[in-house]
Amino acid sequence: MRVLLLYPLFPKSFWSFEKMLELLDRKALLPPLGLITVAAILPQEWEFKLVDCNIRSITEAEWEWADLVVLSAMIVQKQDFLDQIREAKRRGKRVAVGGPYATALPNEAKAAGADYLVLDEGELTLPMFIEALKRGETEGTFRATEKPDVTDTPVPRFDLLDFKAYHNMSIQFSRGCPFQCEFCDIIVLYGRKPRTKTPQQLIAELESLHKLGWRDGIFMVDDNFIGNKRNVKLLLKELKVWQTEHNYPFSFFTEASVDLADDVELMELMLDCNFGTVFLGIETPDEDSLSLTKKFQNTRHPLAESVDRITRTGLRVMAGFIIGFDGEKPKAGDRVVRFVEQTAIPVALFSMLQALPDTALWLRLKKEGRLRDKTNDINQTTLMNFIPTRPIEDIAREYVDAFWQLYDPGQYLDRAYRHIRMMSAPRVKKPLKSLAWDEVKALLILCWRQGFKRPTRWKFWHHLLGVMWHNPQHLGRYLVTCGYGEHFMEYRQIVREQIEQQLAEFLAEEARRKAEESVEAIAS
Repeated sequence: MRVLLLYPLFPKSFWSFEKMLELLDRKALLPPLGLITVAAILPQEWEFKLVDCNIRSITEAEWEWADLVVLSAMIVQKQDFLDQIREAKRRGKRVAVGGPYATALPNEAKAAGADYLVLDEGELTLPMFIEALKRGETEGTFRATEKPDVTDTPVPRFDLLDFKAYHNMSIQFSRGCPFQCEFCDIIVLYGRKPRTKTPQQLIAELESLHKLGWRDGIFMVDDNFIGNKRNVKLLLKELKVWQTEHNYPFSFFTEASVDLADDVELMELMLDCNFGTVFLGIETPDEDSLSLTKKFQNTRHPLAESVDRITRTGLRVMAGFIIGFDGEKPKAGDRVVRFVEQTAIPVALFSMLQALPDTALWLRLKKEGRLRDKTNDINQTTLMNFIPTRPIEDIAREYVDAFWQLYDPGQYLDRAYRHIRMMSAPRVKKPLKSLAWDEVKALLILCWRQGFKRPTRWKFWHHLLGVMWHNPQHLGRYLVTCGYGEHFMEYRQIVREQIEQQLAEFLAEEARRKAEESVEAIAS
């Protein structure tokens, strides 16, 4: 069997980082970990070719070569995912699909022409699919009624990747999260009991990356890395030894719940293993909204104090924020901006609340008849897909104004500087390495753009010199954070234009609907 693994395009989004990637001459932030894991589970006597459409287009020769086309995608990749299914079917290819989007909305993939729906987690459903192929079945849906033991998951086929195309690699230690946030689909897809690999498994994955020549950042893609603290600590103790023996070839970043701040031992172990950044799901500084959405873990201690504790320990904080919760009071956008400024979080992922398929929020809103948008196009540049409890135009305008303020070039540089100044010195003493040419080029371009061309140039140099004087160990992180700013300064304009356009269309449609209702009322 000759299998063409296709990873669809991501639209421009908060996480696409095009400008940052251009600086470093990279094509994408992360590789498709799900697809290369699928390749490791499928029979190894099969032949595999991987095409990440975010890196390059599929060639005619690759289409011709394939016996089977396999796709995986998240909801945000919906459009290209469906287009690639249709293109494969136009060429007479058998198509198998899986991943979060197909699992959540299988009928959409089926309608586009997919022959095999390999849903849920592949450790259980891929063997069913393989048996169906052996029986000569030409279509089928394969689902699991339980969650797999991930200690059986093989090492992903990292050898299928073009390392030069990616800014970071990705690996996974756990699936699932113990919390019950109403809007989150992770607990729907992976359950509330975190399942972890063994430390030996994860280190085997690192060994594979190391032997293949990777020597850079690795994103631990767990949706809550510390969901099972006991097992995470067991991993980190062994990872610390491995990193030390190999002269710290990797730096790590991951996602975690805010209760990380309560566990000093865990934070110190992460720092000992060369974790540099953690993404926190803060969502909102409004405690009433946190309680309503059942994000109780964020209400146990003052959020600003928790962020401050994590930062001062030495971990750079990125965070997610949401506007549009039920019962939310006006000026929620302003409160998010104030909180971000208070805590000096440079990178704040900000979006309007969306109801994801089959989440508790989705089911509640469906029961209440409040689901609005049936297209499932979900991004930072789409209006809310349900009817909120306050006017959607008020929420949208607060969102646009807050996003614009958050990524004002001067405010962003100030937050980045204050954040780095708060951080303790790194616990890891890594050997110095010479900069590669692409890193030197990126640094020169960054200094030219932010240190000469922009009105904030004096602020850039002042902060850069301040970091060099007070926190030289974090100079690299500061420059990387400045590099992220290249993306956000452009993206805030995209957010403003697209949300304002959609809002105008929404208000026009509402006016038309009300006019029709008035005419009908008069006629009756």
